[in-house]
This record gives sequence, C-alpha cells and structure tokens, in this order.
Amino acid sequence: MSTTLLPEDQALPSHRATRSRETKRYGFFPGCVAKESCKELFNSTMLLADKLGIELIELTAASCCGASVVNDVNRDVARVLNARTYAQAEALGLDDVITICSTCTGHMRAANKELLESEERMDQANAILGKFGAKYNGGVMVRHLLWLLIDDIGLDKLRSMVVRPLNGLKVAPFYGCHIIRPENVNGWESARNPHSLEDVIEALGGEAVDYAGKTRCCGFHIQLEKDGVAANMVGQNMRMAKDHGAEAVITPCPLCHLALDSYQQDAAARWGRTDLPTFHLPQLVAFALGVPAEKLGLNKHLIDPRTVMVERDLIS
Repeated sequence: MSTTLLPEDQALPSHRATRSRETKRYGFFPGCVAKESCKELFNSTMLLADKLGIELIELTAASCCGASVVNDVNRDVARVLNARTYAQAEALGLDDVITICSTCTGHMRAANKELLESEERMDQANAILGKFGAKYNGGVMVRHLLWLLIDDIGLDKLRSMVVRPLNGLKVAPFYGCHIIRPENVNGWESARNPHSLEDVIEALGGEAVDYAGKTRCCGFHIQLEKDGVAANMVGQNMRMAKDHGAEAVITPCPLCHLALDSYQQDAAARWGRTDLPTFHLPQLVAFALGVPAEKLGLNKHLIDPRTVMVERDLIS
C-alpha cells in the first residue's frame, strides 16, 4: 500500500478556476476497467460531467475496489483498501464517491456498510490507515452515476437538457447483478423490478424494451472458468432482448459491456445472430445531451453502435 494518501496535485482541494463555487463536486472512482479495457467509458463520463455542470474529482491515489479476487482471498484487506479510498475523499472535503462500474458499486458499498456497522472493523481499518497518516471517519456514501442522474440531476432536468433525442431508438436496459443485488447493500431500487435505466432511456427520447434478461447475470465472472457457459448466458439474454424488439442495449457496468459486446458472436450458433450494440450508460446520455458521437469512442466497440444510429437518423 502506498504511503501517500493524496498525490501532489490533489493535496489541496483547489480545483478548476472555470468552475463556479456552486458547482457540485463529487469524488470519482472510475475503477480499473474504465481506465484500461473500456477507456471510452471514462472519457464519455468526463464529457457527460461537463454537460451536466458537475465536477468529478478523480481519486487518483485510490486502490482497486478488491472486486471478487481480493474479497475472496482476504476480506479484511479489501475492506481496508476501500476505507483508504473513502479517507482520500474525506481529505478532499467530499462526501460522495461516484462509480461507473456496477461491480465497484457493489463491493465498495458492502465494504462501507461493514465499516459503518462495526466499530471493531472501523478501528481495524484505521489502525492500518493511521500508519500512513490517514483516517476514515465514516462520512462517505458510495453511489453509481446512474443514481446521480436521477437523484441529483433529476429526470425532468435531464429531459430538458436533451438536444439530440434518440428518435424512438428501442433500447434494452441491462442491469446485471451488482448494482441491484443484494438489496440490503444496493437497495436503491427493487432488484426484481428496477426501472431507473428505463426512465433514463425514455427521458432521452428512446423507447425502453422490457425483457426478462435485464436483471440476469452477464456471465463475465464465469468466463475464466467456463467460457462456453458465459457465451451461452449472453446469447440467451440478448436473444430475449432482440425478440422483444431491441435495437441496442445500455448497461451501467463495463464488465457487463465487455461480456455482451464480445460474446454475441460466439453465442450465434445456438441463439442466432443478435448483433445488438451495447452502449455504456454515459455514452448514450452524453450523446443525447449534445456530445458529438465521434468523441464517445463508439469505434472501440466490437459491435459498432454507429450502424443503428445511422439507421435511426441520429448520425449521418
């Protein structure tokens, strides 16, 4: 673990002079995947933040959330890693940590819940953090960007900001697992009947497609063990979405994106060709709010979203 809690460029909470004092500031935890395999997710998130008039302050000294790997090996280590991230946010005067990965959301909220509900665990974490001049006081809330859009921006405001409506594009929401389950950790909305993605799709001028696969697993976490099973899970979910009229998919999780974008071809032999392009949540929102399509990294996708966007007269 690094002995430095904050990099030199974040040692003091002084930020862009172009931002007004009223600009809402959030700690930003992009996670590993958005900085490597899905860089288009990180870039589109920052472009969206500018459109929304908010400031996402990346916690650049933060560690990995622990995901399943560290959590499965040593839960205490994973909890301390997350406490270190929360301490960094507190040191910057921030009480929100915003994520753009459902897996990060789930693991970080679970760790925070364990810390806040157990004085012993909090003391254990702070005993380690104290060796590096840091402390977590329990004042941070972990939230997903999806929740920020609805709770802080609001659907009416979001709708009023749309300058490029989706022209009825039929979009299937894909929640996956970690942003809705378990409910005692991620109980922001019902795990059985979530509706936030549908609400955002409709606010952007799209048509939300309802199908049973929207709350099922994407197969990402099983792919290293059972690659064929993962492809089959993707194929089944995308077949259901396609059969219900979907022209595209939107997901709040880069791991789900990777699975859905890459396994549809492998699943075609059993489930037929679906070829559903999968948008990252901030890509589609940023596009509707006026960010040019060419800035959103759509060319990075294996199933190119620009094809259906041309068909819907969204781009030329």
